[in-house]
Amino acid sequence: MGMGKAMKSKMAKRAAEEIKDGMIVNLGIGIPSLTPDFLPSERFVMFQAENGILGMGSSPPLMQEDENLCNAGGFPVTLNQGGSYFDSATAFGMIRKGYIDMTILGSLEVSEKGDLANWIVPGKRVPGIGGATELAARAKKVVVVMTHTDKNGNSKLVKSCRLPLTSRRCVDMIITDLGVFQVVDEGLVLTDIFEPYTIADIKEKTDADFSLSEQIRYIPESFIEGV
Repeated sequence: MGMGKAMKSKMAKRAAEEIKDGMIVNLGIGIPSLTPDFLPSERFVMFQAENGILGMGSSPPLMQEDENLCNAGGFPVTLNQGGSYFDSATAFGMIRKGYIDMTILGSLEVSEKGDLANWIVPGKRVPGIGGATELAARAKKVVVVMTHTDKNGNSKLVKSCRLPLTSRRCVDMIITDLGVFQVVDEGLVLTDIFEPYTIADIKEKTDADFSLSEQIRYIPESFIEGV
């Protein structure tokens, strides 16, 4: 059974808390793309996409899409005031020069050292790695938003990645449907737990070793009420 809309929204809202005023942010497809829905209206953020947009806005109303304006996943978007578009070479130049303050990506696995594996399962067809390598290596902060386990119930937080790596030791934070982990030099630190889950629940479903923050935040099930 797939993850429900409410849980996806909770994860996206928690990721939005990491975005500060004035940042340039790149979003991966899937749950990361929901993050702008949970930003306060007064917060000024420039969203960048590697297909060549800076200042990307929300999804357009039905039948008002611009066939020439889409995000890196190919979905229609709008352009905020002050935004611009350009070629992919320029977009990748921005990423490689380190101008992206934060990227929020999905993943297949993350190791307890912050290694990221998010682009291929051997034997499965994929469209390509996209900008994941550059973003993981050059963004100032890398936040991963993903389910805690795969469809077979296996932990996606692992001691060492089994899948081909996108980048080593690049992840700063992991947000799953169970909780939030900071990646520090010593390994993973559990900082937040989505209620009704418990520390015991998370230990049972996590292969990677992790320690506990001195002050764990319990995020209530009402986290997205009123949004």
